[in-house]
Parts: sequence; C-alpha cells; structure tokens
Amino acid sequence: MLEKQIEKKLVDGVKKLGGMCLKFVSPGSLGVPDRIIITASGKIIFAELKTDTGRLSKLQQQMISEMQKSKADVRVLQGLQAVKELLSEIRIIPR
Repeated sequence: MLEKQIEKKLVDGVKKLGGMCLKFVSPGSLGVPDRIIITASGKIIFAELKTDTGRLSKLQQQMISEMQKSKADVRVLQGLQAVKELLSEIRIIPR
C-alpha cells in the first residue's frame, strides 16, 4: 500500500471519530511529521506516516526527537495496521 493511501485512511478515520487531521507544513523547518491530529477531546498527536517498509530520514529522526524532548506526542505510523491501532486508541479517548 502506498503512503498516500495509508494517509487517506488516517484522515478519513480521524474525521469519522469527530477529530481533525491536518497536513503539517512548516516552511523553514524540514523533517516535520506529515499530519497534526486533533481529537474530538482536544488531544494533539503528530503523525509521520510510512509504508510497511518505509524508513525515517535522518532529518525526520532529529525533528521527531526534538519534538519529543518538548513532550509532544509524536507517532511514527508504519503501515496500515499502525493507523488502525491509533484510530482504536483515539476512539477510547474520553470526549
């Protein structure tokens, strides 16, 4: 499955759960995660999507590490199964 197909499943799933799944573009800051998820309860999750065999670049690894040091919830979703697991987690977050 292509990364853009995995991303569509995430976007559609988050919307069905009453949340938002915004494309994250940050001019001048390379390596940022693909999406910002805002759940129906207001929880914010940054998501980097990869295919089952995809790998993070060094720049992505560095950016994710920096974000996590600041206590940001950053997830690397490797394949469709990881997206399904995150959607299940979001489903049980209290509103």
